[in-house]
Amino acid sequence: MKKTFYSNGKLLITAEYTVLDGAKALALPTKFGQSLAVEPNDSNTINWTSYDADGSVWFDEALPIEAIILNQPHTDKPEVITLINILHKAHLANPALLQNKEGLTVSTHLTFPRHWGLGTSSTLINNIAQWFGINAYTLLAESFGGSGYDIACAQHNTPVIYQIKDSLPVVSPVSFNPAFISNIWFVYLNQKQNSREAIAAYREHRKDIAPIITRIDALTNDALLAGDLQAFASALEKHEALMAGVLGIAPVQEKLFPDFKGVVKSLGAWGGDFVMAVAEENPTAHFTDKGYTTIIAYSDMIL
Repeated sequence: MKKTFYSNGKLLITAEYTVLDGAKALALPTKFGQSLAVEPNDSNTINWTSYDADGSVWFDEALPIEAIILNQPHTDKPEVITLINILHKAHLANPALLQNKEGLTVSTHLTFPRHWGLGTSSTLINNIAQWFGINAYTLLAESFGGSGYDIACAQHNTPVIYQIKDSLPVVSPVSFNPAFISNIWFVYLNQKQNSREAIAAYREHRKDIAPIITRIDALTNDALLAGDLQAFASALEKHEALMAGVLGIAPVQEKLFPDFKGVVKSLGAWGGDFVMAVAEENPTAHFTDKGYTTIIAYSDMIL
């Protein structure tokens, strides 16, 4: 019998990097995501095919079930090694699923281009966790690592405040539907950022992080509760300036959009993926003139 699972993509609005150290983060699940379908076959392997948003195949491999159980990849392809490791960790958490060693046909389908950085990995982890009936946060920690806010977005259909307390994820669904939603856009910077490398760089730069966490928590609250566009933009500007000091990196608006009439804020790992633009007027022409042609309105991006 065919089984299908689905997970939402994600955008981290506040507390990038510092969420790893316990800061409160405002995170938004997206209308885009990834599905995973599983059905039995008689091949004694897992025939795995992954499709990009345009329907093209970007991964197609036959994975021997024994290779997954023993975590012994049959090839040196990095993508295969990574996937087998994830499935091995899932198998250790629930050995019953693969114990009969019957074959399976698995297909994954993204509804966003995988280079966008909306959570190709996190949606995969959450879908595999649903399939195996195991804890997705644990599976993430044992594979890609990271704070886990993306798993929270994968599992929730509303904005969340996400925080790590005593090494455990704390997820609080919140309402974020301000009157100025029509003044928020998301712009793709034409390059994907490696989150793991960015996190490593953050860990090198951070020093006394406790007072920074306190200020980030306050700015997250300010952004969440902002009563008007000016208050929201002010919170974003202060957040960018604070994180620029922590990272030793110029804010994205200073680097790429110094003449923008509004506020541009980095989302997640600095230097790639999407930024958020807040402005009184539609900024599409400003960004397209600079070569950034993927501009998505808040209502078209966020659940």
